[in-house]
Amino acid sequence: MFRRAHWIAFACALAALGSSFVLAANRSEVPTASSHLIPIAARRAAPSFTLTDIQGRTISLAKERGKVVLLDFWAVDCGGCKLEIPWYVEFRREYHARGLDLIGLDMYGESPAMIRAFMAKAHMDYPVAVGTDAIGKQFGVTALPMTLLIDRRGRIAAAHTGIVNRGQFDADIRALLTSDQQRTISR
Repeated sequence: MFRRAHWIAFACALAALGSSFVLAANRSEVPTASSHLIPIAARRAAPSFTLTDIQGRTISLAKERGKVVLLDFWAVDCGGCKLEIPWYVEFRREYHARGLDLIGLDMYGESPAMIRAFMAKAHMDYPVAVGTDAIGKQFGVTALPMTLLIDRRGRIAAAHTGIVNRGQFDADIRALLTSDQQRTISR
C-alpha cells in the first residue's frame, strides 16, 4: 500500500495550498479556484472496480449507474479525512433518497477491525472497502483525502484532492442530483 509518511506529507501540503484538481480529458489541466463541475461534454467515464467491503458484501461502481456517487479515497489515520467524513455522512443522510450514494476506499490498507471501529465512531453507514494500488493508479490518487463526484451516467463530474470546501461540495451534489434528475425525467 501507499507509504503513510508520503501520504501524510503530501496531503498536508496540498491541503495547505487548498488545491483542487479535476480529472478532465487532459490530466495536465488544473482548474481555477472558481471551477466546480466538469462540463458534461468533457466528463470521462469513471474506471470500474469491484471489491468486497469490510462487511463482506460486493461493491461495484458499475452497479451505481443511475445514482450520483461520492467516491472517497481516505484513511483512518488521515487528518483531513477525519474532518470530511462527518460532512459526507450528513450528505448521505440528506440526499440518499434523491439518488446519492457513497463509497469509501481506505487507501492505507488498514485492518478491517480498525476500519470498522472508525466507521462506528464516525457513524459511517455506507460501504467501505480497502482500496488497492491499482485502483489508486486508475483514479490518479496521489494524496489523501481525494474525493470524486460521479454523475448518474458513471462519468467523473468533479475530483478534489485535499480537504473539500463543504459548502461547494454540497452545492455540486445538489446540482448533479437536480440536473441529472431533470434529464432523466425529460427522456
